[in-house]
Amino acid sequence: MRERSGSQSMTMLSSSALSCSGVLLLSFLASLSTAYDFQHHGYEEMVRALFAVQSECPYITRIYSIGRSTEGRHLYVLEFSDNPGIHKALEPEFKYVGNMHGNEVLGRELLIYLSQFLCEEYRAGNERITRLIHDTRIHILPSMNPDGYEVAARQGPEFNGYLVGRGNAKEVDLNRNFPDLNALMYYYDKHNGQNHHLPLPDNWELQVEPETLAVIKWMQNYNFVLSANLHGGAVVANYPFDKSREPRIRGKTTYSATADDKMFRKLAKTYSYAHSWMHKGWNCGDYFDEGITNGASWYSLSKGMQDFNYLHTNCFDITLELSCDKFPPATALAGEWMANREALVSYMEQVHHGIKGMVYDENNNPISNAVISVAGLNHDITSGADGDYFRLLLPGTYSVTASALGYQPYTSTVTVGPAEAIQLHFYLKVLPKGTNLNEKPYLSKKGLLTAKILPTNLGPR
Repeated sequence: MRERSGSQSMTMLSSSALSCSGVLLLSFLASLSTAYDFQHHGYEEMVRALFAVQSECPYITRIYSIGRSTEGRHLYVLEFSDNPGIHKALEPEFKYVGNMHGNEVLGRELLIYLSQFLCEEYRAGNERITRLIHDTRIHILPSMNPDGYEVAARQGPEFNGYLVGRGNAKEVDLNRNFPDLNALMYYYDKHNGQNHHLPLPDNWELQVEPETLAVIKWMQNYNFVLSANLHGGAVVANYPFDKSREPRIRGKTTYSATADDKMFRKLAKTYSYAHSWMHKGWNCGDYFDEGITNGASWYSLSKGMQDFNYLHTNCFDITLELSCDKFPPATALAGEWMANREALVSYMEQVHHGIKGMVYDENNNPISNAVISVAGLNHDITSGADGDYFRLLLPGTYSVTASALGYQPYTSTVTVGPAEAIQLHFYLKVLPKGTNLNEKPYLSKKGLLTAKILPTNLGPR
């Protein structure tokens, strides 16, 4: 009321400024619409959009299919790299997965727009995007559940129900369809057991849906370091563990931390603070401090994809809930893109933090499946097929050990800063014959039983 009692000229100026800013915003959104097709993309339209990007940027993109949905639709991935189709040693692999729930469609659209944005900005000479594409191998799967999307789209934004189209063609929720490795991990926690690359149950391939099977095989074939899966129905960055360590008690939730809890919180906050409003906390009638939450602290979920990533592969994965409305109207898409664009890019850049390096033998031959252990963090990772490894870490000083079957372990101390990943290489010597070292069995990425060699003079971690 006090402001309205001020001079009329001030009121008129304020109204003019608001009117002008409104015109500018509408003009800006209109200019965006000329560059991006801010409409919902059905399966055929989505495929055409992806191939159009590949055609526009043929030297930095590749399209490949990781499999087919229940109804036979291809699960297409668009890759960005300065060497598409080739893994370069010491270049990390990143992935985005959208539309896991068929009726949660914003992530699908955002990943289409992100693909167009990366291509256009690279062609325009944007230094930040050029550096990102040259230094990272980026994989974008806009729709993990194209069958569910088609069911949801038939109802459209105005009438879509909370569950219609959520599951695949068999109405199976794909985010409750991964092998449950949490129970095994929680058991190992208490008995000093294996802490990474947990084995899959017998006949697991017969127990999951085609879409889930395709994504698991994809994870096994690429040494992903960081990823996020895009959902809707809330606005929050959700990080592991999703499954509670405690028995379910109605009305009660418990925080279920990973060994890398601080790292996951930082990753989640990277997205929430780069997003236009996620970090403010109050969204969709819920409050999440800083726009982030531990999954189990929100509600316990079994057989989810983000926990599976962490427990079966080297990949750190979080779940991004991006909109209150699971199927927002097309008129909201331009604004949602602007709200998420910086966050999508900033999150990808996090793959370049921590340490990375090569593991060699004495003859400079790379050693794959070497185990990289960080003192104080009960979660190991392994080197890839080319002998390179990537370990996400917060700034600090760490004691890092590389070990491999048949070789003497080696430990180095490294200080990690806030900028690019520090390179730390290991050269392992062959074990002398007859050496008696403690052996701790673990499962490699290929599922073959090998052993982690630990010096006898080291106590339990």
